[in-house]
Amino acid sequence: MTLTVSVLGATGSIGRSTADLLDQHRDRFRVGAVAGGRDAQALARVARELNAEFAAIADPEAGPALRDALSGSGIACGAGPSAVIEAATREADIVVAAVSGAAGLSPTCAAIRQGRTVALANKESLVCAGDAFMRDAKKYGARLLPMDSEHNALEQSIGTGRIDDITRMTITASGGPFRTATRERIAAASAADAAAHPTWSMGMKINIDSATLMNKGLELIEAHHLFGIEAERLDAVVHPQSIVHALVTWRDGAVTAGLYVPDMRVPISHCLGLGDRLSIARGKPLDLASVGSLTFERPDEERFPCLRIAKAALAAGGAQPTVMNAANEIAVAAFIAGRIGFYDIAALVERACEHFAARFPEAPADVEEALAIDAEVRGWSTTALAA
Repeated sequence: MTLTVSVLGATGSIGRSTADLLDQHRDRFRVGAVAGGRDAQALARVARELNAEFAAIADPEAGPALRDALSGSGIACGAGPSAVIEAATREADIVVAAVSGAAGLSPTCAAIRQGRTVALANKESLVCAGDAFMRDAKKYGARLLPMDSEHNALEQSIGTGRIDDITRMTITASGGPFRTATRERIAAASAADAAAHPTWSMGMKINIDSATLMNKGLELIEAHHLFGIEAERLDAVVHPQSIVHALVTWRDGAVTAGLYVPDMRVPISHCLGLGDRLSIARGKPLDLASVGSLTFERPDEERFPCLRIAKAALAAGGAQPTVMNAANEIAVAAFIAGRIGFYDIAALVERACEHFAARFPEAPADVEEALAIDAEVRGWSTTALAA
C-alpha cells in the first residue's frame, strides 16, 4: 500500500534527508505536501523532485517566486502561515514535522489536531508547549513518532519494555566543536567557529545550540514529554564518536542502547517504515571494529552553562521551558549577527528565566498561550540586548 507523506521543513537538513528516502522508495510513498521557510527555489526543486501535490512557503513575499519556479509543473502552491497550515492539515498518512524552532509549533499542532501520525523532529513543539501538545495528541488520537536521533534510539531501546522498569534514560552529545576548548577560547569564538559541528550538519542555529549544549537540554525536555518520564530519571553524557545515540538502564541493571552511524536517514527511515525496516542507499553499516573505541564523559556545565539552565527549566516546570526557548532563539540570532558573544547567549537566557518566573508560573494551557508567552519573551529579550 502506498502511503502519503507531507514534509514540513522540506528544505532543511531533516527535510532533505527525508526527501532522499522518499525518492529511494517511490513504490511505497507519494508526497502530499512540502513546506519551507524562505527559499522558494529550493522548495520548488524538492516539490518537483518528489512530485508533490502542494507546496507552501512561510514567507508571504516569496509566494510569487515559488509560483514562477513551479510554473508548468501542475503543483499547487501557497504562501504565508495559512499555506503552511494547509500543508500540515492536508490528508496524509505521515506528517514529517521538521520546521526548526518555535515557528514549527503551529503547523505541527495543526497536524496533531487532525489526528495524524506525526514524525516529530521539531523539538520546540514539546519544549514550548509540551503538556498541551501531549494532551492534544491524546485528545485527537494522533500518533507521535520520535524522529530526533536520540529519541528514536530511546524508543528502539525501550522496545516492548515498560517505562516503570526504567531507572534512567540517557541521551548522548558529541560535545560539539568546543568539547576540549578552554573557557577563554570558547568566549572568543565566532558564530562560524561555533557552527563547525564535528559530526552533524544541521543548519546554523541548531549547530550553535549543539555548541552551547542547549540542544541537549532541549532534548531532555523533549524526552520528558515524549516518554512521560521524570527529570530525575533523565541524563545526558558526552560521546565524541556519536555512535551510541541513547541508552536505557533497567531496574535489574541491564542496559539497552541505540547504536548506528551518524546518519539522520536511519531514524527517519524507522519513522517512515511504521514498523518495517527500509533499506538506505549509500548508507554505511556500523563497523565497531573499525570504530575501535567508544568513550563517554560528563558534560562540563561550567564551560557550557546552557545545559545547566535547561535542566533547571525542566525541573522548575511551568512556562520556564517556553521562556528559555524564546530567549535562546533571540540570543542565538544575535550571536550569529555578531552583536553578542558566545557566553552572552547563556547570560540572556538565564536573565529571561529569572525575569519571567513569577509572571508565568504555570505551563501554557494550550499552544496559543505558548505562542503568546513566546512573543512576549522575544520582545523583552530583544529590548534587553539593545539596552
